[in-house]
Amino acid sequence: MVRIFSHYVSAKLMLLVFLEALILMLSLRLGYAFHLSGSAAALAGSEAALLPPAATFALGMLVVMNSMGLYQLDHWKDEQSVRVRLVAAVLLGLGLTFLIMCLVPSLELGPDGWAITMIVALIGTALVRFAFYKWDKLVAFKPRVLVLGTGSRVMKLAELAQRNHNHMMVGYVASPSSTHHYVPLPHVLTMAPGESLLSVVEKYGIDQIVVAVRDRRGGGFPVQELLECRLKGIKVTELPTYFEREYQQVLLESLNASWIVLGEGFRQGFLRTSVKRLFDLAASTTLLLLTLPVMLLAAICIFLESGQPVLFRQERVGQGGRIFTIYKLRSMKNGAESDGNPRWAVANDDRTTRVGRIIRNLRIDELPQIINVFKGEMSFVGPRPERPFFVDKLTKQIPYYALRHSIKPGITGWAQVRFHYGASLDDAIEKLQYELYYVKNHTLFLDLVVLFATVEVVLWDRGVR
Repeated sequence: MVRIFSHYVSAKLMLLVFLEALILMLSLRLGYAFHLSGSAAALAGSEAALLPPAATFALGMLVVMNSMGLYQLDHWKDEQSVRVRLVAAVLLGLGLTFLIMCLVPSLELGPDGWAITMIVALIGTALVRFAFYKWDKLVAFKPRVLVLGTGSRVMKLAELAQRNHNHMMVGYVASPSSTHHYVPLPHVLTMAPGESLLSVVEKYGIDQIVVAVRDRRGGGFPVQELLECRLKGIKVTELPTYFEREYQQVLLESLNASWIVLGEGFRQGFLRTSVKRLFDLAASTTLLLLTLPVMLLAAICIFLESGQPVLFRQERVGQGGRIFTIYKLRSMKNGAESDGNPRWAVANDDRTTRVGRIIRNLRIDELPQIINVFKGEMSFVGPRPERPFFVDKLTKQIPYYALRHSIKPGITGWAQVRFHYGASLDDAIEKLQYELYYVKNHTLFLDLVVLFATVEVVLWDRGVR
């Protein structure tokens, strides 16, 4: 993993993006060469002028592919889905190529060059991805990880490690002087009497040790043995840091006040707040201009089906625990909670109207929250605002839940693009781990990552309730 502006990005993913960018630029170059195959002089004189449109084409295609979820590593296991998304991205690229031709009249690709560009782009990216899929399955290229500790907080790591393609989890071993109880874990390794941690590392060819020892008093933390491993070139990482880096979550069970106060992240400041506010205003204005006709059409359909009100207003908890009124297009029947008992939305909720199901699937019901962004009550990207009833309940049940209110809530967020819709306490805990990752590491770069991922969520209808 490589850290870019506080956000962890897979080095393998960065290599994939780089190679595909080169292929996309080369595809436009080949298309232009094919179109001018009878004029070597014209081709030779166009090299410098061809670079900007080729780079623009590659950048535009990468944005389209990212919006299709082609750079979400958790989609790699579904090869059929990747093929469909790749073809869809190339088809959208047809329109992008045509737009480039209109904006750059000197770039006369012609229908033949245009076709060659797209064929080369499709075949080239498909071959690169095929090679990456094969590489991803090769165990020899994956770092071998050993977890030191077998306590309860390792359970979450063990569960996620089964779906992680970036490393190979060799096993779990108890600290030599540990007194805590074992929990059911796969691949638990036992150390023979007198056997050192270094000998275990060498025996299993370990590349990295993750320290998950909770009790570090009375010899529970084998400093000397870990130092020996470190001096032998073995990476040693604490569980919270490893979990954050590999899974883009903050492990709630390992969270403590000293880690928050003394560690990196959770920074607030005038510059960061100002940049985020300017971005919110620019993005919201653009979105409002683009979606105003859609919102008007949706409002008319809501009125025709179930009458007034068209807008739905509800109290939510914002930054600093302040209560504000959120605006949405009404997607449920009038009196959906007439019994006075707040409920989480569930799959196939019978309170949803026919129009409501459509606008929820397309996320059109969320668009009036642009008003909240203009008023400064919300941000474009941030933790989703919850209702006071659920906030009071979850604050009592989940430690550090109130940390999510240290920044403005958002229309979309890291938890929304990484996790399905939450409707239980366990879901709320899982979502909070993603939200705290965003609170800890939020930057303009991460906001852009979330926005591109949101497009993919909307296009492929993920996480709707």
